[in-house]
Amino acid sequence: MKTLNAIGLMSGTSFDGIDVALIETDGDRLVRPRAAIARPYPDDARAALRHCLNATERSAALDAVERTVTVAQCAAVEALLEEAGVSAAAIDVVGFHGQTITHVPPRDGKAGWTWQLGDGQTMADRLGIPTVFDFRAADMAGGGEGAPLAPVYHRALAAAWAEFPAAFLNIGGVSNLTYLAGAEAVPIGFDTGPGNAPIDDLVAARLRLAMDAGGRIAAAGRVDPAALDRLMADPYFARPYPKSLDRNAFDLSPVEALGTEDAAATLVAFLVEGVARGADLLPTHPARWFVTGGGRRNPAIMAALADRLGVPVEPVEATGADGDVLEAEAFAYMAVRHLKGWPTSYPEMTGTAAPCVGGRLARPSAATVRAAQG
Repeated sequence: MKTLNAIGLMSGTSFDGIDVALIETDGDRLVRPRAAIARPYPDDARAALRHCLNATERSAALDAVERTVTVAQCAAVEALLEEAGVSAAAIDVVGFHGQTITHVPPRDGKAGWTWQLGDGQTMADRLGIPTVFDFRAADMAGGGEGAPLAPVYHRALAAAWAEFPAAFLNIGGVSNLTYLAGAEAVPIGFDTGPGNAPIDDLVAARLRLAMDAGGRIAAAGRVDPAALDRLMADPYFARPYPKSLDRNAFDLSPVEALGTEDAAATLVAFLVEGVARGADLLPTHPARWFVTGGGRRNPAIMAALADRLGVPVEPVEATGADGDVLEAEAFAYMAVRHLKGWPTSYPEMTGTAAPCVGGRLARPSAATVRAAQG
């Protein structure tokens, strides 16, 4: 099958920055990573995005933040092209996830909705490259949760593996897993519970730190069993998959009275116990776990996962992949699938009624094309 050159962008709900990746792919099993970079969000942009969390309607302030997000992500693509020595004309498509500020899954018969800031047409015009964006809306319109979407890419990466069942665990602002029964199986995917966001918010509020670097704060604390029991009493954990979460879905008041170190340790245990409960919902327990996202760099999280799950838990680099840019690669891959009319999500991943081709395509305007042609 014909391969295409695609760039993907991802900026998670931890607001740590923008990941950009260039891959060559046929949108099926062939994936060749070619280049990747990470660009931090400026402090003012990060602060503005935090103020936008859980927004429910447009405003002039939100429009301004969306412009900031779009410009920053366009600049990140341009930086990748320059660093890789690749011209925009050599790129077939960009997959632009945008910045999630609100995600409300469907519940109790009520329709859900999701909001990712990012103007796909502006990106297509500035870069001169067709851009696929708004990946989640079609899935939700089909009755799905709109998340997680990366499992379709995880299946492509795992096609040559010999040891199944296996699982990817992405620890970003929330944690989500992909369960793969075999190389050809439709992946199962769902959010297991909290990720880095509660820990990041704790240390930001109490210590003015962006994160618990190296897991040192949590490692110095002790888990409070009573607080953990209260956190795990949330009905989300017993709910069958597919299911998804917003960044701020949980009531974290049980750790408010704890010292910072004990609170961080308890939030790590909360993350890990959510994953373990999720594993209990699967058809069988995975034989191996491969961890992506920022959480894999936290030794406290990784050690607690291995202890609780009782099987090998490794950074995804053990497969030869780059865990820093895996989700950006996923949206490049999904953009190619969109162009080919192939599903980016399945009922087993999101609960959508039928396999769904997600995303909307923005083509560069005629004026942009003429300017590029000189």
